[in-house]
Amino acid sequence: MNALTLPDIAKQASRQSLPLDWVGMCGIALPVLIDGQQLAAKVDTGVSLDNEEARGIHMSRLYLALEMLENDHLTPALLRRILERFIATHEGLSNNAYLNIHTDLLLKRPALISPLSGWKAYPVSIQASLKNGLFHVELSVAVTYSSTCPCSAALAWQLIQQQFANDFGEKSLNLDDVLNWLGSTNGIVATPHSQRSTAQLRLRLNDDCNALPLIAIIDDAEMALGTAVQTAVKRADEQAFALANGQNLMFCEDAARRLHTALKRLPTINAFHLRVIHAESLHAHDAVAESRWNWEAA
Repeated sequence: MNALTLPDIAKQASRQSLPLDWVGMCGIALPVLIDGQQLAAKVDTGVSLDNEEARGIHMSRLYLALEMLENDHLTPALLRRILERFIATHEGLSNNAYLNIHTDLLLKRPALISPLSGWKAYPVSIQASLKNGLFHVELSVAVTYSSTCPCSAALAWQLIQQQFANDFGEKSLNLDDVLNWLGSTNGIVATPHSQRSTAQLRLRLNDDCNALPLIAIIDDAEMALGTAVQTAVKRADEQAFALANGQNLMFCEDAARRLHTALKRLPTINAFHLRVIHAESLHAHDAVAESRWNWEAA
């Protein structure tokens, strides 16, 4: 039997007539080019099966179309071309096409004080769809930061005040004694608790956006939060980080409001949904806050 006569079971009629919303593949390993970086990615791809009599789709045609990702920089225009290829190769079968790309964007970040720098990985997903001729792109990114609890800070300060009154209430103050007291565990009897926290951001791009503004989104989010986690540090950097945390106390509600305000200013975004998670060091559960803008229409 030669290749021309190989059976194509997908062309057989379905035993049960029923359209399907999505048929495709998940977890395809591919390289992608984002902001000049070639990154390892996992790709989910699929189309609707609108011909209810058809047995199945042509998955190999979806796979082969993904070769377009290997050599071109990832842009909304490239995503649209791939989705249009999906539909063109499934004429008579599919009206809608979907493409999801999951990777880690690597950014080199400087230390706060010293000349050191190091790489940080930001989990990123790009979700593109072409449904009945309407094209949309959504971006998801996770940003990690430190958050110090305002309540625990106030409670710690009160204990330090009480200890100061106990140790110096009956004494005349001497600068050296006070400085020594402040630099010891006898004086600073309590410290606020802080935790590594995560902002999970989902954003819909404007239809006329010609690039993926991932770095701008990450930069604006970290600036709004003020205490992004660090990479390589010296003691001066660690001290500067402690200062930033002490001057930047926030509940999860504070973080969500800061991010909402910052993201709403981005000119390339027309909708978003954000979720902040403070992985509590006091409790065995997390503190969580969410906010959205125009997301119901997304």
